[in-house]
Amino acid sequence: MTSDAVDIVALTRALVDIDSTTGREGAAGRWLADYLRGRGWPVVEQRVDETRFNVVANPAGSAGHRVTFSTHFDCVPPFFPSRVEGDRLFGRGACDAKGILAAQVAAACRLRRVDDRVGLLFVVGEERGSDGARAANETPLSSGSRFLINGEPTDNRLGLATRGILRLRLRAGGRAAHSSFPELGESAIDKLIDTLVELRSIPLPSEPALGQTHYTVGLIAGGVAPNVVSPSAEAEVMFRIVSDATEVRRAVAPLERRVAIEHVLEVPPVHLRTVAGFESAVFPYTTDIPFLPRWGEPLLFGPGSIHVAHTADEFVSIAELSAAADHYVALARALLSG
Repeated sequence: MTSDAVDIVALTRALVDIDSTTGREGAAGRWLADYLRGRGWPVVEQRVDETRFNVVANPAGSAGHRVTFSTHFDCVPPFFPSRVEGDRLFGRGACDAKGILAAQVAAACRLRRVDDRVGLLFVVGEERGSDGARAANETPLSSGSRFLINGEPTDNRLGLATRGILRLRLRAGGRAAHSSFPELGESAIDKLIDTLVELRSIPLPSEPALGQTHYTVGLIAGGVAPNVVSPSAEAEVMFRIVSDATEVRRAVAPLERRVAIEHVLEVPPVHLRTVAGFESAVFPYTTDIPFLPRWGEPLLFGPGSIHVAHTADEFVSIAELSAAADHYVALARALLSG
């Protein structure tokens, strides 16, 4: 293994400059796997589909009490390359999550000089349903991993808990008619509007650490033409949940007198391990952690702010990246010594 220190900025920029928007991670995965092999890591490319794979690097002979650093290398669109302005490194994925990945690699390489019980797991697909994490949870490569340090933008704070999500599709049916005789039809759009108005008044679960469940109506579609009473309409609603999803389903069940409710996606909320000496906070987003239970007890930590992730000006502080590598080393040492 090369003993050269990892250039976190150069590694981040190299990854950012490869377009790996979800579904197109193949080139970034190949580059990352070759980079790690060049630094002496035994790498497994765990296939997720025909063109995409997770990158897993566990030192040979490691077993027992082990820490795994993990994050994702897919990004939301649109792709744009890296640039540096002062202390800020801009680019798609700079903070979510390629800068995090670079800091984890730097920390793991530093730790490996004295302890081979640290591994790496970098997955595809986090931004669109976590298919990479789901595949990673089924591999025997997780054997021996006791702790999973997952990387997402947390401003270099440990996560106390994260919200889950429940995505529902509300479908309204109607009967088409000429708009000059609306009484001959039945408007699905009207049904859907009434349902969404009623949803505003439904009490939703709360939890002491995570707060109140909230939701966003993200998509609406319906109708066939301006002069036709709409025969169909639908909306997709994303709930950021703080409890078991069945509580939310129970709360919205009265809406079924107007619409059909279709389950689309569910990710549970998670309460996380913390380590003394680190600032901690609750985060309202979801991560790959619920899909990786076989990789050990989870922690959440990473440089960068979620407020700039997914934006047209996504960036991460270079000083924060460097500090994150030190923090990852300290976290792993605390877990390994415990």
